[in-house]
Amino acid sequence: MSNTDTVKDLGAKLMNGAHKIVLTVSGGRLLSKPFGMPVVELHTIGRSSGLPRSCYLTTPVREKDWIVLVASKGGDDRDPDWYKNLQAHPDAELVMDGERFAVHTRTASAEERAALWTKVVAAYKGYADYQRRTQREIPLVICQL
Repeated sequence: MSNTDTVKDLGAKLMNGAHKIVLTVSGGRLLSKPFGMPVVELHTIGRSSGLPRSCYLTTPVREKDWIVLVASKGGDDRDPDWYKNLQAHPDAELVMDGERFAVHTRTASAEERAALWTKVVAAYKGYADYQRRTQREIPLVICQL
């Protein structure tokens, strides 16, 4: 891992921590819908450590029984750690609107991704920019509630 990657990862962790503080202090009133998308708190099990991990993510597509998470990492060439954790341990938990849900996750198939990507970009045009920044195809994760 390069020094640049280490700095990016540290910045992302600090931003996630700051987001958690703002949500907690404001009782969920501030930063609950950045860019117009609802925020969820994802709880995973670390793929190497086996320890609980959590992070805040936006949900550009939300249906009654499932939601989509975008493993963009801001257009980085590496997959986010939370996505790697889900690949190793697909059962996770989401906190949405103050309620905690058990979810089973999977990466969208090529056909599903093609159909969902238009909706993802319609919710936040920045995802199209993230995709242009990286050589990897950004995975979409379907979380079954």
